[in-house]
Amino acid sequence: MLPKSVYKHLLSALLAGLALRLFFIWRFPFYSGDTAYYEELARNWLYHHVYGFYSHGQLLPSDERAPGYPAFLAGIYFLAGQGRKAVMLAQAFLDLATCVLAACIASRLAADAPEATRTRVAIAALWLTALCPFTANYAAVPMTEVLATFFTTLALLIFLSPAVMTPDRIFTDRDLVRSGEIWFAGGLVVGLGTLVRPETPLLLVAVLIVFWLRNRRPANWRNLTLATLWMIVGLLLPLAPWAARNALSVGRVQFLAPRYAETVGDVMPTGFYAWTKTWMFRFRDAYLFTWKLPSQPIELKNLPAYAVDSPEQFSRVASLLNRYNHGPGITRSLDLEFAELARERARRHPIRTYLWIPTERAAAMWFTPRITLLPYSGRLWPPAESYRNNPTDFEVTLGLALLDILYVAMALAAACYFRASPGVVLIVTFVLVRTAFLTQLQTCEPRYVLVCFPALLAIGAQLFRPASTS
Repeated sequence: MLPKSVYKHLLSALLAGLALRLFFIWRFPFYSGDTAYYEELARNWLYHHVYGFYSHGQLLPSDERAPGYPAFLAGIYFLAGQGRKAVMLAQAFLDLATCVLAACIASRLAADAPEATRTRVAIAALWLTALCPFTANYAAVPMTEVLATFFTTLALLIFLSPAVMTPDRIFTDRDLVRSGEIWFAGGLVVGLGTLVRPETPLLLVAVLIVFWLRNRRPANWRNLTLATLWMIVGLLLPLAPWAARNALSVGRVQFLAPRYAETVGDVMPTGFYAWTKTWMFRFRDAYLFTWKLPSQPIELKNLPAYAVDSPEQFSRVASLLNRYNHGPGITRSLDLEFAELARERARRHPIRTYLWIPTERAAAMWFTPRITLLPYSGRLWPPAESYRNNPTDFEVTLGLALLDILYVAMALAAACYFRASPGVVLIVTFVLVRTAFLTQLQTCEPRYVLVCFPALLAIGAQLFRPASTS
């Protein structure tokens, strides 16, 4: 998949990438709230043979989190003990493997170009991904991002194979068998990725959209149907044991992780989430509102002006938050009142609710300094005041913000220039489908788009093609 001349560049690029990841691991290790959940699941599974949590002194099975990442942790614990540094080092090397996969994608996107051009874009993609601080930073935190990015990038590489992109060139039974194996392998990798992050099947949605639209002639319908079935079988194969286990252990057939990571019997504040979706687009508001539930107080002073449309609505919100703060938390009746408020806001301003807020959420997820795991504030406005208060903080934040914009701009420019490429169309479709889905979650976390970065940088690397071959 890589031109032979690329291999002499592998060592230097991967060593540079390893140095960057080791810098984050030793200088900026990070532990999130989710880290503790995954670690407890891994320990209980490995040492007590129960995939679950302790409740009132009893170890009970759970389906709150899919088992992919806890299995990854349990494997490392078995081999190297429970030290978090061992997990981070394993993630660093896995992320470097993702960089190689991104180089393969870049080479495959340039499959119609001479070998020298393919070599050039593969090397560019390798260095771009190896030195990308946003993905490298997540090697320093025990969370799902590195593993999910690996599976997503591997699946994209499989789906970019000629057998997937050109089903109309299947002429013999041998061609069909070979293509079926690739379709199945792609679905299988997506299924494994789904055990890490439950939204991974969105990649399969994008593949099928592109697949059917590009090959919609009746003559291709048989092959399209077979391809779809093989992909679905591959997807379901790793998910079936998880669903069967959940049916036996917790009493419900759960193929994915629950949407809100809730356990059986939990009542989720969906009305409150619906209300925040009518105005929330900044990640910091998740800390101030969504993640305060179910029991931490929510301060009215943190409510942005655009979250209410009138003084009367402000009074209602103030009353609801006051009842939450001074009552038993987010009760069912209180949640229903938030749901009614959400419906009213959506009826009065449907374009804002269903178009502008999702668009703002998408922009906030894609255009950000990505300093969540770093000891910086992320403040850039007002510029003069922010620089005066902390020059280093301002410079690092601005530099990372500009780098993020550069990465996205490179991918957009290359996608426009090479828009006739089926592989570029597939990756862009995947990014759009995933982004649209993420705008509908209860929070808008920038880390959820990180799985797209290796593929986007592979597209951006196409800008390094010589002008004569573009």
